[in-house]
Amino acid sequence: MTRSGWRRRGIGQDGRDVGSPLGCKANARGADGFPPYPPALAPGDRGGYRRASLQFPESAAVATIIPLADVDPALIEQVLDAAFEPERRQRTAYKVREGMEWLPGLSFAALDENDMLAGTIQCWPVALTDPQGRDHPMIMVGPVAVLPDLQGKGYGKALMTAALTAIDPRAPLPQVLIGDPEYYERFFGFSNAHTGGWRLPGPFEQARLLCRTANQAVLPAEGTLGPWRR
Repeated sequence: MTRSGWRRRGIGQDGRDVGSPLGCKANARGADGFPPYPPALAPGDRGGYRRASLQFPESAAVATIIPLADVDPALIEQVLDAAFEPERRQRTAYKVREGMEWLPGLSFAALDENDMLAGTIQCWPVALTDPQGRDHPMIMVGPVAVLPDLQGKGYGKALMTAALTAIDPRAPLPQVLIGDPEYYERFFGFSNAHTGGWRLPGPFEQARLLCRTANQAVLPAEGTLGPWRR
């Protein structure tokens, strides 16, 4: 792809900032007093963000993090094609989140030192449906896409850190992803210890289905992961 930069679009309606590291804006609660999504997840709210720079000791790269909503959608697709392959849409992860829109409050882009697009991360509303038919909402993290010539320089870690930091701690949902268990447990606390009875709508490696939560008691032992169709 041609790394021609990114197109900025307006963000936030009132610019209100609740002081999180990435400036996430909280959203109003539902009529029952509890948000249908955690505050950072409410659909249609892109929040008020500051640019944030993250650097990791093992890498000289500095990632500038911006909201993914600021990036031209065509460039997002180009990064995904370059990082994976055009046939990526056949993967089981796409079926898990089929019909859903990525969550603007938890999806980010990384820019390199020249303000060129280096990578993206998207998060999605999904749910684990237990054998009794009850839906347990979760956040699906990924894909984390970094351009091939920039992989291994810390951009992926910066994007993961941005997304996980943006989750509002007042109403955190469990986070799930499909990935390398050793890597995601070591750096981000994901584990497959409680996903052995979970199923996906397509082929997958059970050991690569990972979950991260502060309260393991909320996780059903069995269920099928799919779109959160509330």
